[in-house]
Order: sequence, then structure tokens, then C-alpha cells
Amino acid sequence: MGFWDLFVVALMPVLKVLLVTAIGLFLATDGIHLLGASARNHLNNLVFYVFSPALIGSSLANTVTLDSLVTLWFMPVNILLTFIIGSALGWALVKITHTPKHLHGTIISCCSAGNLGNLLLIILPALCEENNSPFGDSTACSAYGQAYASLSMAVLAIYIWSYVYYIMRASASDESKEINGNNTTIIISPCGETSDYTEALLSEDVPTTENLPAEVELQESILQRTRQCISRIAGKMNVRMVLAPSTIAAMAGFAIGIISPIRKLMIGDSAPLRVIYSSANLLGEAAIPSITLIVGANLLRGLKRSGASISAMIGIIGVRFVVLPPIGIGVVKAAHHFGIVESDPLYQFTLMLQFAVPPAMNIGTIAQLVNTGESECSVIMLWTYAVASVSVTLWSAFFMWLVS
Repeated sequence: MGFWDLFVVALMPVLKVLLVTAIGLFLATDGIHLLGASARNHLNNLVFYVFSPALIGSSLANTVTLDSLVTLWFMPVNILLTFIIGSALGWALVKITHTPKHLHGTIISCCSAGNLGNLLLIILPALCEENNSPFGDSTACSAYGQAYASLSMAVLAIYIWSYVYYIMRASASDESKEINGNNTTIIISPCGETSDYTEALLSEDVPTTENLPAEVELQESILQRTRQCISRIAGKMNVRMVLAPSTIAAMAGFAIGIISPIRKLMIGDSAPLRVIYSSANLLGEAAIPSITLIVGANLLRGLKRSGASISAMIGIIGVRFVVLPPIGIGVVKAAHHFGIVESDPLYQFTLMLQFAVPPAMNIGTIAQLVNTGESECSVIMLWTYAVASVSVTLWSAFFMWLVS
């Protein structure tokens, strides 16, 4: 199959996403106002607490088994690599562009966390349904594609609400300040804690180390800083956000799919508790259109604001659509060469595509939660998703050409 034919195949799912996104943007305009700020907030809560967990849990329960999980063990590693490599590139970007410190977490998150959830759930089944698809029988392809997308979405949910939430919250709160006056100086430690230096010197409770050997003093200093770092990380690691509804749903879906007795109770036409799965699946079907409508509605904010610098914007686009995809090709090809990844074209395509998608929309939700970088997120999402309409299509066609 020629590259142009593959390009047309890759274009169809992207157009579906664009059309639904455009509808969301239209519904959010001032003239229509069906997806205004209040409506978006309510719909976002429904997605966060109901639709998305139902989709993740039902998809995993139906498609992931113990055998398939053993086969797909490299996918969580692959996603982790996208986060690590993207974070390193994002860190370099904030240093090069001299991004304000409170936006470091936003830029790094946009470079590291891709939209591996609803975007893959739209793209993979749509590619399988195309007549010229290089992935064989459409029924089998759709089943495998849903399994890959479901696992990708579940792993993303865990990484997003642990790693990304932490670095964005840490970036929002770690602003170094030095206040001189009234004999008080605020000292910033290597881990970002502040301490009142004058108060520490005058405090009678602080033990003196004048007569202690230098080695003991050094050891105490190292231990104290280590404890401070651990305490600071533990304090910022919000367990409630790590155990978000989507994460809990992923754990439940894994348990149902992997544990055979529970799976037989809930999955299948003759399962006694199949109504539970059917209900969750019905709710989950509302997640993808709802999320995509919210994406479009949120993009309207990007048209009205210009909080992000042009250099940072170009850098994020370059990282996500120019630098990461070739790295993804190298990672997948190397894994296949060493026998880590099987020869399944759809599986290899999915692993490569995880390096080429735009930033995850959850970043905007986290920006609202930590109350920093909201306007910048809107602008970043607007332009990255505009570029993604072309970039994802081109990379998808190229990936299909590589694996077919």
C-alpha cells in the first residue's frame, strides 16, 4: 500500500476528532453558550467522576486478561519512557527559553504527558474500520485496538495523577523568595523549604554544634536535609489525587480482567452479574464525546488569551511532534530487535503513536487544581492540537508504512 493511501486512512480518525472538537468550540462561543464556564465545569466533573472511570474500568475488564497483560508488559514501560524523555526535553526547554519558575511544571508536563487516552480510543478503532487498513481483519483489529487503547489510558491515568500532578503542584508552590528586613532572612534550602534564619539562631531549642567533630556535623546536616526532602515530597504527594477515580477504576478493571472467577461473573453473555458491566460500559460510551467536546470548548479560551511565550510554544510543538516521534521509532525498533516486542503491526504502531500525540488534556484540569498556568495551558492546547491535526496524520501514515 502506497504512502498516500496510508495517509488517507490515517486522516479519517483525525478528522473525526477535529469535527467533534469544532462542535465543542462552537457550543462554547458567546452566541451559543451551551458550554460556558459553568457547563464545562459540570461536564468535566461528570467525566472525571463518572464517564472516564466507567470507560477505563469496563474497557480493561473486557479486553485485558492475565495472558494479554503478560504479552503487553512493555506498554507501561514505553509510556514511562515517553514521560522520562519528554521531561528531560521539557527541562532543557524551560532553561533555554528562561520560562518563569511557576510555569516550569506546566511546560515539562506538556512535553512529557501525551494524550494517550481518548485520542487512541478514537484513532485505533477508526483505523481498523477503514477498508484499506494494513492491520487485517477489522473485527480482530478493533478488539486488539481497544485493548491497547484501554491499557494505555489506564497507565496514563496512574502516571498523570502521580507524576504530573506532583511536578505541577511543586512548580506552583516552589517560588524562591528572599525577604530582607526586621533582621529576618528567608533561606531557601536545596529542597525548597524555607527557614527563618534569625529565629533558628536565637532559638534555645536548637542544639549547638560548635564542639562537635566536623564529620558528625556533616552527617547530621546530610540526614537533616534528606529528612526535609522526604517530608516535602510526601507532603506534596496528594494521596487523594493519586487515587483519582480513573486510577481506582483502572485497578478494578485490572482485577476483574485478570482474576478469572470474577471475570466469569461479570463478563460474557451468560455472566450472572453482566448487568454491572453493561451499565458501566453504557456510561463509559459517553466519555469520549464528552471529553472531546470539552477539549473544543477549552480551546476557545486559548483564542482569547496569550499567556504562553512564543518560544515556549514553538519548543513544545518541536518536542512533541518533531523530536519525540523519531525517538519512539528507535525505542520500538530496538525493543523488537531484542525480542521484547512482538511482530504484531498494530501493537508496534500503538507504541510508536504514543510518542507522537499532543499533550494530555488532564494537564489543563491539574492547572486549575493547583491554580497556576491556566491561561498558558489554554494557549498551548490550542496550538498543539491545531498542529496535531496535520502532525498526527503524517506520523500515523509513516508508522503504518514502517510496520506494514
